[in-house]
Parts: sequence; C-alpha cells; structure tokens
Amino acid sequence: MTGSPESFAHLVVTGAHGQVGRELLRLAPGARAYGRGDLDITDPGAVAAVCTPGTVVLNCAAYTAVDQAETDPEAAFAANATGPAVLAAACARADARLIHLSTDYVFGGTHNRPYDTGDTTAPATVYGRTKLAGEQAIMDSGAHAHIVRTAWVYAGGTGDFVGTMRRLERERDTIDVVNDQLGSPTYAADLAVGLLELAGRPDAPRLLHATNTGQATWFDLARAVFEEVGADPARVRPCDSSAFPRPAPRPAYSVLSNRAWIEAGLTPLRPWREALHAALH
Repeated sequence: MTGSPESFAHLVVTGAHGQVGRELLRLAPGARAYGRGDLDITDPGAVAAVCTPGTVVLNCAAYTAVDQAETDPEAAFAANATGPAVLAAACARADARLIHLSTDYVFGGTHNRPYDTGDTTAPATVYGRTKLAGEQAIMDSGAHAHIVRTAWVYAGGTGDFVGTMRRLERERDTIDVVNDQLGSPTYAADLAVGLLELAGRPDAPRLLHATNTGQATWFDLARAVFEEVGADPARVRPCDSSAFPRPAPRPAYSVLSNRAWIEAGLTPLRPWREALHAALH
C-alpha cells in the first residue's frame, strides 16, 4: 500500500490501538486515529464531529474479551452494538462511509464447509450476540456501510495467540494446544491491506468475509509457529477443548468463505502459512 499521508486524510480509524488499527495506521499514516480514550463511539455528539462528509470510517473498536463478556454483557453490548449503531447513524447523516469489522462468532460454529455471507447466523456466546446486534444496527441504519467478518486475527506480538506461542516456546519444554477447533488464522497486516483496498471501492457489497486463505486448528497454528522460529514442532501436543474449559464456548468450525470478497474484485488475502512466515520474519 503506497501513498502520501495526505492521500489518507479522508480516513478515520477507530480502535486505533488494537491489532488491526495499528496496522492501518502504519499503512495509512495520514488517517485520523482514535483510540478508546480519544473517542467514545457510543457518544452521538462526539461521533458526529468525526464523521464528516466524504470520510471513510474504519471501525476496529470492539469489546473482544470473549469470556469476560459472559459476565459483563452491558459493556460488550455498548462497544459492539451501541457504538456501531451510533457510528452508522452519524455516517448516514454526514454522507460518510463506514467499514466495520465483525467476527466469525456470529455463526454457530457447526458447519463442515466455509461459512458464506448469506449463511444463517446463530451466535452461541454473549460476544457473538453483541457483534451480530452491531451488524444488524448498521444494516438498518441506511448508512453506506460495509461489514467485514474476519477470524483468528493475530499480529505476532504480546498477548495474541502467535505471540503467546513464541513466548511459551522459550518457557516450556512442551505445550498442549486444542486440535478440535478449525478456522483461518488471519494476519492483521494482511487484513489491513484488504480494508484499505475496500476503502477505495464504494461499490463493494455490504457484507463480506476476509481472512487469510486455507484453514488450520490452533494446534496446527502452534506447530507452524514453532517451525518458523526453528523449534521442534513435536513439542506441541494435541488435546481437545475439554482440557481448557472456558466460560464462553469456542466454535468448533470458524472457516469463512471469501467468495463474496473475490467476486467483488477485491484481492484475496494470501494463504495463512505464507502470512505467518511474513509475520515472524
């Protein structure tokens, strides 16, 4: 992605301090950036001041603590449903565009083929229900908006799965990783490139899926991380989800189809294994 800072001045990035937000700002340094402390996306007045005519708002702000959402639904709903509704309403009034990041968790996780954009949603967690409510509010708003569902996002730094595997490789002789959840690991930098391409395509569909191509289990991804850092992948041992009980059930199947993305003429994200190599080297 190339361009002068001035060429990105029409872009607004909310959730600017998250994984995808940081990558967007690295690629589009002239964008206006708002973290949680800079902009309350549930405040209509504050949001209206940001959503000016001709602006493209890339909303990466979200409540992503999946387990904590089970006992803190009000906060999750505020960030994941109310906030997107406020952003969409402001964009509709100002003749601005909205690109909103959503999640595979809006689906039930029981498929055996990649989820398409038109497949029935059936979220099984509070987090998934709040994200679906945000999607529905945007769709009902009349805003010129695109919803982009993604999954298993990582940047490779502290706190995400890939970064955690790098740390555990140094700290432990062996690790156990679940091998009964299937998805598409998605490199935040690649997703950011795709979102910026979408920002230049106002004719694109309203609902899209964007992940790195291919599929893997968390066990597969952990072994790949070990391989990339020169460690023995046999030190990663498979287990099933019952070994790590969580308050929010994880979907067994999270693979998203990129059919709509490709049919729109957007560049597909590269295979997940290539992306992981780029993230770690």
